[in-house]
Amino acid sequence: MSPDPRHHLLLCTCPDVAQATRLAEQLVEEELAACVNLVPGLTSIYRWAGEIAREHEVLLLIKTSTTRSRALIERLAELHPYETPEAIAVPVTEGLTDYLNWIDTATGAHP
Repeated sequence: MSPDPRHHLLLCTCPDVAQATRLAEQLVEEELAACVNLVPGLTSIYRWAGEIAREHEVLLLIKTSTTRSRALIERLAELHPYETPEAIAVPVTEGLTDYLNWIDTATGAHP
């Protein structure tokens, strides 16, 4: 495992496909993300304000470079409709070299 991964997979949920699409397009347009996959049909069960909640959501799988990850998370917080959006960055330790290089190019990162 690389001690300093060059890429992150960021996980984020949205309340519906329309908002997820707008968010994904904005992040790619701003070169904060190379690619965002929308996975509809997700059911989230979580505790919020002392209550158990159950919501149908759309999962975003956001691919970015580590150098753009912090800016992506900050922008996500600005654009997202939730008060406290999910924004969890998972380091990418392996992948197809050409794909990982494409992430760098698409986000303006330089390894």
